[in-house]
Amino acid sequence: MTSHIKSDHYRRGLELAEAGRHQEALEHIRLHLGMSPNDAEALNDTGAILHCLGRTDEAIEHFIKAKTLKSDSGEILWNLSEAYIAGGRAKEAMYLFDDMEQIGVLSADVLNRTANVFLQQNDKANALEMLLRSLSFSPGQEVLTPIVQVIRSKRPRIAFFCGGDGMTFLREIIEFAERRFEVRVFEGQTEDELYELMQWSDISWFEWCTNLAVAASKKPKVCRNIVRLHRYEAYERWPAEVNWRNIDILVTVGNPVTLATLRGRAAGLESQTSISIVPNGVNLKKFPFVEKPRGKNIAFLGNLRLVKNPMLMLQCMQKLHYMDGEYRLFFGGAFQDEVLEQYLRKMVDVLGLGDAVFFDGWQSDVADWLGDKHYIVSTSICEGHPVGILEGMACGLKPVVHNFLGAGQMLPSEFLFNISEEFCDQVLSERYEPRRYREFVESRYSLARQLRRINAIFSDLEAEINSEGDAEAGECGVGEGEQSSVLPSGGVRQCAPVEQR
Repeated sequence: MTSHIKSDHYRRGLELAEAGRHQEALEHIRLHLGMSPNDAEALNDTGAILHCLGRTDEAIEHFIKAKTLKSDSGEILWNLSEAYIAGGRAKEAMYLFDDMEQIGVLSADVLNRTANVFLQQNDKANALEMLLRSLSFSPGQEVLTPIVQVIRSKRPRIAFFCGGDGMTFLREIIEFAERRFEVRVFEGQTEDELYELMQWSDISWFEWCTNLAVAASKKPKVCRNIVRLHRYEAYERWPAEVNWRNIDILVTVGNPVTLATLRGRAAGLESQTSISIVPNGVNLKKFPFVEKPRGKNIAFLGNLRLVKNPMLMLQCMQKLHYMDGEYRLFFGGAFQDEVLEQYLRKMVDVLGLGDAVFFDGWQSDVADWLGDKHYIVSTSICEGHPVGILEGMACGLKPVVHNFLGAGQMLPSEFLFNISEEFCDQVLSERYEPRRYREFVESRYSLARQLRRINAIFSDLEAEINSEGDAEAGECGVGEGEQSSVLPSGGVRQCAPVEQR
């Protein structure tokens, strides 16, 4: 029962609602709203009564207005989600669930019933998302496992083909896809084996725009094809060799300069394929935030090769060391060029940086290595998307980044420098805001955000496949006996106003 009685009409309306006399209750509470139109609690109770009268659309209108007035009310969010579910508006209910979980009123029961609505609408993609979230929320629901398996079996099959620089950026995408689709990863050696797996799949994903993507694009079209290009491929011969008319979607990772370069090498690209920009994402669970004061340890993360421009880094460090000899620079990455290694080691010696610069080699646990660092730096001349910088920022390190082509479109200008004097100014500045660096990554470049965008690509292709009749239709659902409730059901399902939380 709502705790604050604001008028006689309101009090009488609640009494009538509890007695099951909903139409009379509605009339009294509406009289109250005539005097207090922005009373969020009364709007919520009116919505509950309207829902009990079977007037769900009107109920939703009242819940939405109540939510606008009191967005942090778990009761209102719960009631609105229940009305959406009852009205078959599962997508609108789904958009409430993050806020509901944050407030503490989301339940596995709500998720399962939303999944059921999606299944009734033959929306297997969103149904599965709800069930996976439900299992994450309440892992003990063994009855959901076979349902998830059935839904997966009725969705497109995805094959992943990885060439170029390997699986580094693909592993978490594959893990994500495996929970939602039947997945295979190419392990063959020949073009015949490649084409055989393409024929098995409904969607083929080619990581790196290199030889495998070229070979696949020249085969007769048997599936939807996705090519993901990172950076260096745009400067090589392969893009010009791809038959882009056989590629449904080109995914790039963020740098507009890379895309502009690609357009110059693949004439008519945008008239032949769709382009989707999906920046790389940082797994925030693997890179925990640590609030720390300013310090003097600088991290340079990445394998050492010419494009990373470590020569400039030493010049910057020489000037900083002259200004304050307590700063230390740590390179976290393997040498990939013997001549470059010889040069860097010599320059460390001749610049008098032997006690300030350290080559720590390849790091298998980046987050641990970053633990005692305070700045994350980059002197690259080109980046597709600076993952190492973002990982450091996620841990709370201040970024200091050379102004490579396209950097200003991916990072705030305050973190960029052009000359070594500006590098020193940024490092020596008193401004040091670890929480802000973390929040920048959370809001723009999280792994969760990246995977949502990739999932949307898969879902769009799935819709195309279904519309052409290439995917089997089937019915499966979460029956009443298969629901699991973590929190008690409430809100409008009780057909009466309920007590404000």
